Amino acid sequence: MPEGLSFSGAVHTAADVSFLSDMTWVDAEGAQHNSQQIFDTAFEMIRNARHLVLLDMFLYNDFQMGVSSPKRPLSRQLTDLLLQQKQAYPDIRIIVITDPINTVYGSVPCGAFAELSAADIDVVITDLDQLRDSNPAYSFFWRLFLRRLGNSTRGRLPNPFDPRSKVTLRSYLATLNFKGNHRKVIVTDHEDSLVGLVSSANPHDASCANTNVACKFSGAAVNEILATENSVLKFCGQTPLTFTANTSEPASDVTVQVLTEGAIKSAALNLINNMQRDEHLNLAFFFLADRDVIKALKNAASRGVRLRVLLDPNKDSFGQAKHGIPNRPVAAELVSSGIEVRWSHTHGEQCHQKMLLGVNNKKQAKLLLGSSNMTRRNLDDFNLETNILIRAPLSAPVLTDALTHFDYLWHNRPDQVFSVAYEHYRDESVLKRGFYRFMEATGFSTF
Repeated sequence: MPEGLSFSGAVHTAADVSFLSDMTWVDAEGAQHNSQQIFDTAFEMIRNARHLVLLDMFLYNDFQMGVSSPKRPLSRQLTDLLLQQKQAYPDIRIIVITDPINTVYGSVPCGAFAELSAADIDVVITDLDQLRDSNPAYSFFWRLFLRRLGNSTRGRLPNPFDPRSKVTLRSYLATLNFKGNHRKVIVTDHEDSLVGLVSSANPHDASCANTNVACKFSGAAVNEILATENSVLKFCGQTPLTFTANTSEPASDVTVQVLTEGAIKSAALNLINNMQRDEHLNLAFFFLADRDVIKALKNAASRGVRLRVLLDPNKDSFGQAKHGIPNRPVAAELVSSGIEVRWSHTHGEQCHQKMLLGVNNKKQAKLLLGSSNMTRRNLDDFNLETNILIRAPLSAPVLTDALTHFDYLWHNRPDQVFSVAYEHYRDESVLKRGFYRFMEATGFSTF
């Protein structure tokens, strides 16, 4: 594993910490509505920057992926804004780090990336070969025989992500490595300091209706995000960033800790394992599959911790029907242990948030959120991931807003339906449980 990954940062006080969310719901007539804060805030951060903009985003493209008419062209909006900022401030340093999935592993040129590069904006495609293999049985064969074949832009096979282009067989073969740079962070300068945003949201057109969460903050912790991104730049053969910023610790009862890769799992397990009887633990996830996390949740329930788990039903993926794995067999296991589970009431979009919120009996709270799902691939040092752990009194606005967000999704309102009862997507299939356990254990899966 490259140096600088699986990073557990220091606990820093932070200023201007705010919780952000994107939400989609249906009204009493079944019409879909949404409210979006995350990229509105991200775009404002970029507009305020004068010296530095760094983005590390997993999905950054206009692929339709089965969605006929995305409600918001996020990738175009972001590209235009970066170009405008570079034109207005020619000396500003803008770096975009992203995953090769956006070029379908080299067979579909990305027009946005070409525009950015032409404007002297650095675009770095993550070298996934430097990462550990999450699907080792296949990746051994890939590294030995297939990687040397490279790729080309003369594909003839259907693009699995967008019907408007073709890909090569080699792109399909590369996909089966099931690894990626899954981070979703933005760092910008503002006056003499840095501002950071850690999110579960992508600037990806087909994902614009997804429910997501994020936190924006300033303070010394943002410098550590920059350090973790420098680690990626280094193993991709790029020059690390240097930026002198105010690193003073503001007087605050809110702290932020930066976590990446395997350090996220340690923090999640520590949070769950320290919860006691009658304390409250709320989870909202796109994928929940990691066996250590599930065991910890079941043990917490047996201690009398009050758990609420909100999951995506895993029925849709960009216009394609899915089989409910892993969340439906996992939900059945949790419910059998007395844990309350509800499903996000999706209509083609996804409950894409990744959030764990614990509140103890002294009204002190911890909020863990970011890019990482609770799966082996996300937590065991395979994918690149970035989360933050916020510690604060529950009365702090960032924690109050996070809990209000969760309650809003959990309870619904007469004219706003966000979630449905467990029975709505209940699935206790032994076959699906077996498939899930095999896929999670071997890495031969998309989650």
